[in-house]
Amino acid sequence: MQLKSITTALVIIFLLALSSSSIAGLKVGDKAPNFALQDQNKITHNLSNYEGQWVVLYFYPKDDTPGCTTQACDFRDAVKRIIASKAVVFGLSVDSVRSHKLFAEKYNLPFSLLADETREVSKLYDSLSSFFKVSNRNTFIIDPEGNIAKIYLSVNPKTHSEMVLSDLSSLQKASDKTESN
Repeated sequence: MQLKSITTALVIIFLLALSSSSIAGLKVGDKAPNFALQDQNKITHNLSNYEGQWVVLYFYPKDDTPGCTTQACDFRDAVKRIIASKAVVFGLSVDSVRSHKLFAEKYNLPFSLLADETREVSKLYDSLSSFFKVSNRNTFIIDPEGNIAKIYLSVNPKTHSEMVLSDLSSLQKASDKTESN
């Protein structure tokens, strides 16, 4: 019986260490890891090409599933206001370019869905589920200098875009004040 307790304790310690290491990754102020990924139209996007712009990079688990569809449509419905705030939106999952194409067409998504089929970018952003090998539902706002300005972990897909819009506005105002001083 004692061996079972020790084994259970070791498993718990291992899982805690694993979860804390993924939480301890990227922080606000860190340089956002660069990437080069294809979108649903086979256009390659490099994060470094968007320096000088605000970027909203949202990770999601799987195309055409209930929560991911809700989140994508939430961003779709807010995208004009996000673009008006001089920001670009990217959705990112480990699904294929073809899967993204079908998903984007089905729901009229007017922004790029990036295919991270190797899972490398999800890993770089500490957004890869260790259990299911899909992207976690995390979002990053990246400032015009390419630094992480805001991190959201395990977001609510129904209301997330409004939170992003509000925070994006606040971050931009703070950035404008800093630049004018």
